[in-house]
Amino acid sequence: MADPRGFLKTRERELPARRPVPVRIRDWKEVYEEQQLGTLQRQAGRCMDCGIPFCHSGCPLGNLIPEWNDLAWKGEWEEAIERLHATNNFPEFTGRLCPAPCETACVLGISQPAVTIKQIEKTTVDEAFERGHVAPQVPTRLTGKTVAVVGSGPAGLAAAQQLTRAGHTVAVYERDDAPGGLMRYGIPEFKMEKAVLDRRIDQMKAEGTRFRCNSEIGVTMTAESLRARYDAVVLAMGATVRRDLPVEGREYKGTYQAMEYLPQANRVSLGGEVEDQILATGKDVVVIGGGDTGADCIGTALRQGAKSVTSLEIMARPGEDRPTNQPWPTYPMIFRVASAHEEGGERVYSASTKEIMGDADGNVTGLKIVEVTFENGKFNEVEGSERVIPAQLVLLAMGFLGPQGEGLLEQLGVEKDERSNVSRDANFMSSVPGVFVAGDCGRGQSLIVWAIAEGRSAAHGVDTWLMGDSTLPAPIAPTDRPLTV
Repeated sequence: MADPRGFLKTRERELPARRPVPVRIRDWKEVYEEQQLGTLQRQAGRCMDCGIPFCHSGCPLGNLIPEWNDLAWKGEWEEAIERLHATNNFPEFTGRLCPAPCETACVLGISQPAVTIKQIEKTTVDEAFERGHVAPQVPTRLTGKTVAVVGSGPAGLAAAQQLTRAGHTVAVYERDDAPGGLMRYGIPEFKMEKAVLDRRIDQMKAEGTRFRCNSEIGVTMTAESLRARYDAVVLAMGATVRRDLPVEGREYKGTYQAMEYLPQANRVSLGGEVEDQILATGKDVVVIGGGDTGADCIGTALRQGAKSVTSLEIMARPGEDRPTNQPWPTYPMIFRVASAHEEGGERVYSASTKEIMGDADGNVTGLKIVEVTFENGKFNEVEGSERVIPAQLVLLAMGFLGPQGEGLLEQLGVEKDERSNVSRDANFMSSVPGVFVAGDCGRGQSLIVWAIAEGRSAAHGVDTWLMGDSTLPAPIAPTDRPLTV
């Protein structure tokens, strides 16, 4: 184990400080300052190397957390990244973007603040890149088999990297102008700088993975042509159908989906130009939806100089402590403060939008909201609680319903489940032989760590189908759920 008395000597949970709010809202850089390695290693030393490490069950990837905690504590960074990469292709993504269900399953967390697993993971991989311990893993032989991966988010990238290393010739198709999916243009730069994504894409290119951008399969190439060109296909295009808000006034100009607004801001933050960009500058902004995407909108609007930002959430405000019906090691619904919430704005809970209001020119002027209670599985309005809040920009961040049905999926004729996701068997193959499914388009909107786990699992299924057997890691079951999600 790491330091046998580490959890007794260091009882505090130490994370890197966030840069001062007045400083960081003036740029698009990541919000956290560097943490001294000595401090991080003390945190790694708090890991107890439990006989039954519940952090494994909390992580869909089954990360070998106590092993690389021990190696990080010792400063053996090359060995630490080897154990980290054994289960996770992209720890630099999960170390920045995952909500860390492993930490809520940490045994130490029963009586003390949990080990800072996520930060140790991020530092381990960043140290590995800095020290030259991340090199391309070029396959020693080629199988002669070809695979197309549709979508370059974390599921598609994980599947592609695994299959390339198995010796298959892999091409990743992405409808945007650069690979990465929502990590490229959906996740703001202040949460993950795109240099982090680009260095991993460079590794994959050096290994032999080919990227075909500006290619929307089902439009620029038919499904029939794709299947004729490749021996197998992996669908990893995500769940991109956005949940809308069917209320009076939805048509007023100034109401946009979050994924219309965020990609434009990300392009500009990276030095690009966007004609008629949606801007929050000088406006009263209302964000409907209290999840991660909503927080991304808040941070982006504040950096653009919004006059005010209000976040609406239909559910009641969670408590500060773990609810009694969500005991360890489950993932508790508690009040959390993202970096964007710390930067400004107001969070309003138990609020439902009744109407989007506008002027004679068709522009948004405000929202009529009402307080609600949740009882017996339904929301009830509180009489007399209606009020109007000003807004010249309304952003809908209410999640996603499933994959896009028209185009590729329609042409393939794959079966879907009751939630409109693509059905798959235990080997991640759809109802169409040779067509496999990974990530949100098969699972529904979920976590980045699940996307990587599913991409790795689908790769095992593809390799087995093409070769009759596979040395790639065995897949998780498509319906598996960790203890914490």
